[in-house]
Amino acid sequence: MGDAAQGEPIQHEVFTTPFKVEPHYEMWKTPNNYLMEPGGWRLPDRTKVWRVQNTGKEFGGVVSPKDAFDRFPDAEVLTVGFNVGKSNGSVGVGRHGNFFQWGFSGSPAQMTDAGRAFFLNCICYIRKFDGKPPLVKREHLGRSYVPNLAAFTRFPADPKWPEQFFPADALAKYGKDADDLIAYYRDNTEWIYLDRLFYVDEELKSAGIASNRTVAALSAMVEMMKDPRKSELAGKFLGRYTTESFKTREEWGDWLAANRGRIYFTDCGGYKFRVVPDGYLPPAR
Repeated sequence: MGDAAQGEPIQHEVFTTPFKVEPHYEMWKTPNNYLMEPGGWRLPDRTKVWRVQNTGKEFGGVVSPKDAFDRFPDAEVLTVGFNVGKSNGSVGVGRHGNFFQWGFSGSPAQMTDAGRAFFLNCICYIRKFDGKPPLVKREHLGRSYVPNLAAFTRFPADPKWPEQFFPADALAKYGKDADDLIAYYRDNTEWIYLDRLFYVDEELKSAGIASNRTVAALSAMVEMMKDPRKSELAGKFLGRYTTESFKTREEWGDWLAANRGRIYFTDCGGYKFRVVPDGYLPPAR
């Protein structure tokens, strides 16, 4: 990550409490790596940023890829970083559980006034989460990154590299043209799941369930169990997308009813529905 945060600050107390963060905006040339990503051709020539530090660095690491915080109930992207060499939207500063993650490299002496105020506010903010470690460890790539992986099949260093990520039938049908493979996964984002390789759940799609990651989808899977003709398939879906092993529709229904307000889906934590422990999360802001 370079010296800047990307875009305007979000509506969040880390930009107002205890110090007001007053960024100075600049328009920087959009990095070529952004433009080369799937859909990158839609981006403007210049990107709005605000300086957090003055180190002169263009390259560097990131806190996390843009999809790693996706749908984690205990994670927040506080700002996106301006990343030459990294994916557009990668996390510059974030919170995961009681971990404050600051992706910039400069010392306070190298920070701008806005950067120092932001840094101090973040330290004050993370204190609220003392004793609440992250619910999920990031172990997998999120679905939004899968089209990027497909783009890498254009020039694989090893001809067998795509086989590490994509199933044989998808490669046979779409793998001869990277654009086709990108489009396949991009157009089927809501049904992507991971079982060593990245699949599109054609069975779930054919069953008329519009996503594999919403509580509404989970409810639809449970409802399917009422139909004796579909109960076996519903059980297969529930086994694929949860960590539970109930046998009857009544058991699944009771579990869903008892936990509905605390159920979330995580790609990076295993492409599963999980339940937030009771009392873990603070009241909604």
